[in-house]
Amino acid sequence: MSATRPIKLSNARLNDLPEGIARPRYDRSRLKPGIVHIGLGNFHRAHQAWYLHRLMQEGRALDWAILGAGVRPYDAAMREKLLAQDCLTTLIELAPDARSAEVIGAMIDFLPIEQCNSALIRAMADPRIRIVGLTVTEGGYYIDPGSGGLDIRHPDIIHDAAHPDAPRTAFGAMVAALRLRRSAGSVPFSGLSCDNLRGNGAILRQTVVGLARLSDPDLADWIEAEAAFPNSMVDSIVPATGPGELDLVREMGIDDAAPVTHENFREWVIEDDFCAGRPDWDLVGATFTADVHAYEMMKIRILNGGHQVLANAGELLSVPTIADCMAHPAIAAMFRKVQVEEIVPYVDPVPGTSPSEYLALIERRFSNPEIRDTTRRVAFDGSSRHTGFLLPVVREALAAGGSVEGFALVEALWARMCAGHREDGTQIEPNDPCWADLMTVAKAARERPRAWLEQEGIYGDLAAAPPFAEAFERWLTLIWKDGTMTALAKYAGNG
Repeated sequence: MSATRPIKLSNARLNDLPEGIARPRYDRSRLKPGIVHIGLGNFHRAHQAWYLHRLMQEGRALDWAILGAGVRPYDAAMREKLLAQDCLTTLIELAPDARSAEVIGAMIDFLPIEQCNSALIRAMADPRIRIVGLTVTEGGYYIDPGSGGLDIRHPDIIHDAAHPDAPRTAFGAMVAALRLRRSAGSVPFSGLSCDNLRGNGAILRQTVVGLARLSDPDLADWIEAEAAFPNSMVDSIVPATGPGELDLVREMGIDDAAPVTHENFREWVIEDDFCAGRPDWDLVGATFTADVHAYEMMKIRILNGGHQVLANAGELLSVPTIADCMAHPAIAAMFRKVQVEEIVPYVDPVPGTSPSEYLALIERRFSNPEIRDTTRRVAFDGSSRHTGFLLPVVREALAAGGSVEGFALVEALWARMCAGHREDGTQIEPNDPCWADLMTVAKAARERPRAWLEQEGIYGDLAAAPPFAEAFERWLTLIWKDGTMTALAKYAGNG
C-alpha cells in the first residue's frame, strides 16, 4: 500500500485511494445527522465513529451521521483539519504482526467553535439530533472532590448558571438546547458519555440536571424525568497522533492531516436506555445490557488503573511507551504483582471472562510494540485518574484488610514524578491541570512525605489510614534516597 504521491483525503478522491485501503461504500451525500459528539479526539474517531461507520457500510443508520463539536479554543485546529478533508479519517490498525487501514466517513460536519456555543446549542436543539455524545476526559465533569456531586463553586459552573443562554461548557450548552427543545414541544435527546468514569451516564445526568437546577428548576425536573443518560464502557488503546503517525499514513499513500492509529481490539458495552432511539450498534459488535457496572469495573480497575501503575515509573525511568514499560523487567514485575495481589481480588467476573483472564488480555494488549502509546499521554491528568481508577480500590482493600503496599508504591511514584524531573535529570513538562500545585506539594513531600497525602481533594482521609500512609511514607523516602529501581526491586522481593 504505497503511492509516489499521497492522495489528499477528500470525498472527490475516495476512488483514487491506494488498493487495499477500505473506504465508505455508502453515498455520504445521503447521510443525515442524528448525533452531535462533543470532543472529536482520536478515541472517538477510532471507536464510536467506527461502530457507526460499520453500520453504514451495511446500508444501515444513514440518518445517524455525526456532527462534530468542541467547546475549547484548541478544538478549532481539529475542526480546520477535518473540514479540509470532508470530515474523513484514516484509521490505521496496528496488530503485533500486521497493519491495515480504512477510511471512515460517519461524520459529516464539524460545528463552529464559539465562546457562547450558539452553533452547538442550535444543532442540539434540532429534533433530528437524538443522541449527544461526549468524550471530554475523566476530569471534565465538574465533580466536587469532597461530596462527589456537582461542583457548584467552579467558575465555569457559576458562569453557566448565571448566563444560561451563553454557556461556556458542554453541559451548559446541553441545558440550553434542552430548554429550546422543551419550549418547542420536542422530546429530549439522550446524553451518552464515552469517558472512563464509573457510572458515566449517571455522572453526566448529575452534571446536566444539577446545572439546569441552578437556573431553571422546572427544566431540571423535565430533564430528570424525560431525558436518558445511559451508562457505557468503552475500550480501545488509541495513541496520540504525532510525526510518526503522519509519516505512516503518507507511506500508505494517503495525505491525511489527522490520521488515527489504534490497536486491534475494541469493546463497547452500553446500557440500553435511550429516550429517542439509537443505532443498532450491537449488529457490528457492541453489547447492549441492563448492567454495565461489572464490565466498567473490570476495565477501569485492571486496564485504566493498570495504566497508572505503569506510567509514573516509566516517566521516572525515561521509558517512552507503555509497550516499553511492559518490556522493562522491573516495571512489568511491579505491574503484575500490584494487579494480582491488590486489583484483581476486587474485580468481579463478567459473562465469558474472569478477572484473571482479562488481566492476561490486558498484558498482551499493553505489550503490543506497534502501539506507540506514550507514558506521558497515559500519565496525563493523574489528579483525576488516580482518584477515579486506583483510590477506590485502595479503600476497598483497606476495608477488607488486604494489602495496599503496591498501591502505596504507585502513589509514591506519582508523587516523585510530580516533582517535575526524571531520574536522568531531564524535565517533565506540565502534565496535569493541577500541575503547579502538584509540583509544590511534591517538593514539600520530599522532606515530609505525608504532605502529599494531605491533599484532601485527592486522598480524602487516606492520610489517616495507617497501613496505607505508613507504607507510602516508606516508599517515597526510599525512592528519593535510593531511586525508583531500588524501590521496584524491593517491592518485587529482590532488594
